Amino acid sequence: MTVKIAPSILSADFARLGDEVAALDSAGADYIHVDVMDGHFVPNLTIGPAVVKALRPCTRKLLDVHLMIEPVDPYIPAFVEAGSDIVTLHAEATRHLDRSLQLVRSLGCRAGVSLNPATPESVLAYVLDKVDLILVMSVNPGFGGQSFIPACLDKIRRLRDMVAGRPIEIEVDGGVTAANAPAVIAAGADVLVAGSAVFCSADYAANIRALRGKL
Repeated sequence: MTVKIAPSILSADFARLGDEVAALDSAGADYIHVDVMDGHFVPNLTIGPAVVKALRPCTRKLLDVHLMIEPVDPYIPAFVEAGSDIVTLHAEATRHLDRSLQLVRSLGCRAGVSLNPATPESVLAYVLDKVDLILVMSVNPGFGGQSFIPACLDKIRRLRDMVAGRPIEIEVDGGVTAANAPAVIAAGADVLVAGSAVFCSADYAANIRALRGKL
């Protein structure tokens, strides 16, 4: 199956964000990845539910909303109501991961869980039946443009073995480029999040094809 590409709008032109999202839709993106940062869980501030709601009419693709916020549970309903298709929260940002994932699913949304580079995949052992997507952070979250951490390839491989045929997508976010995408895909990734690698030139379609290995 062809790998899915989820461009991160963190690297987009925020002055024309709606147009940027529509362009990604036309360029062949599979998901639109929305990074939500709170300046507390990660050292950066980005956007909230109002922006997600404003972007919803701009694309037919799934809105893949990555919540890098703590606490996370109080804000999940607002992001679902805004039009998120996938809500991914960090295992490190909730004391009750099972409860948080149940909340996302109870609102009719696909539930994702993200792991920082230093977080072992073992934290997911008892919640796999409540997970639709696992997001492997291959950089320390907070800023775009960082370099891929090679040790994360082994984590991706272990997660691929852990999900063992379950309908769970493995998504990788951080420093993904056309150069390292083949190794990430070979390790077991289903979805590649890319910001700089998509927005590095005006030809978003060509950049997305390059990430898929189709130059």
